[in-house]
Amino acid sequence: MEEYEKATTVMCTVIGMDYANSLSYRACSLCERTLPDTLNALCKFCHNNTASSSSKRLFRVLVSIATDTKVLNVMCFDRAARVLFGCSADDFFHFSKLHPFAASNAAKILEGEMCRMTLSRPKNGNAQHLRAVSIVPLRSGFKPAIESLKEFYGVKPATS
Repeated sequence: MEEYEKATTVMCTVIGMDYANSLSYRACSLCERTLPDTLNALCKFCHNNTASSSSKRLFRVLVSIATDTKVLNVMCFDRAARVLFGCSADDFFHFSKLHPFAASNAAKILEGEMCRMTLSRPKNGNAQHLRAVSIVPLRSGFKPAIESLKEFYGVKPATS
């Protein structure tokens, strides 16, 4: 990690994703700080009473990538992970409730995708993994995981 003191852009291939642990976490809708997974929790920081309508889910996905010289474990938080998943963490969470193997299938779908990632060191001194600040898929026919999953499960697109 020492060579990534500043944000660094790398070309890489996604080789795996940790879907066994949760891919998302609950956060306060006002300050976006982490909340316990219990409903009606009070945010300790902004004192927002986070009933299910005022909390939201944000992505936190551990991804293994291979560059031309090494394999790295990279944490993708919400903004970067949305590029790969093509939806919000709330939408993916609800989709996964209806389709229990969606997370493992998303990992299979994303495996082998080539991307340009901008990586940076975490600001938190206790964090273990580099952060993906931005992700740009390189394949011209790239489809976010949710689109492929909807096709796989035969889910029709919503009409307005």
